[in-house]
Amino acid sequence: MEQYKRDFIDFMVECQVLKFGDFVTKSGRQTPFFVNTGFYRTGEQLKKLGEYYAQAIHSRFGTDFEVLFGPAYKGIPLSVTASIALSSLYGADIRYCSNRKEIKDHGDKGILLGGPIEDGDRVVIIEDVTTAGTSIRETLPIIQAAADAKVLGLVVSVDRCERGTGKKSALDEIRETYGIETCAIVTMKDVVEHLYGTVIDDAMKEKIDAYYQLYGCE
Repeated sequence: MEQYKRDFIDFMVECQVLKFGDFVTKSGRQTPFFVNTGFYRTGEQLKKLGEYYAQAIHSRFGTDFEVLFGPAYKGIPLSVTASIALSSLYGADIRYCSNRKEIKDHGDKGILLGGPIEDGDRVVIIEDVTTAGTSIRETLPIIQAAADAKVLGLVVSVDRCERGTGKKSALDEIRETYGIETCAIVTMKDVVEHLYGTVIDDAMKEKIDAYYQLYGCE
């Protein structure tokens, strides 16, 4: 595992973004771990987060694309901080773009904010965590309605490594269904490997193993 991934796992724990206990996901699954990027709350935290995302994006997609799209609401600061990091780390001047939940009919009109999406643009979508692939199904039509652009892929902070609507992982389903690349800064397998024996004790490891017996992907 690359060092930046180990550092990112420690960073999530330090920021209380990654927690262990009893939670319920957006898809209704009871889970012993939870990732909430809403706990990145300071400028320094967001700066570091953007750099971790930028490294993952650069590793999978390079910098040969025009737009980094962050779905509202959590995707808005993610797209901003990651685009800044892509510039500072790799000299790539990438436009950020996000959607509004409601269409604005005055001033900067429309459903999009940030840089516009134009015909021929290549787009990478940035998300916090994908569990069942629900958000991407809502996001792609927004991008497709804006312009004749090509969505290259999706990057998330954590791949939960659990089934989507079938037996495969949500990220694998997205890759096959929409023909786009998917990647994560880290997977939950990386998390367990790195934290077992410290943050994750034997009792929590058993809960995580039991969860993946129910919801783990092939």
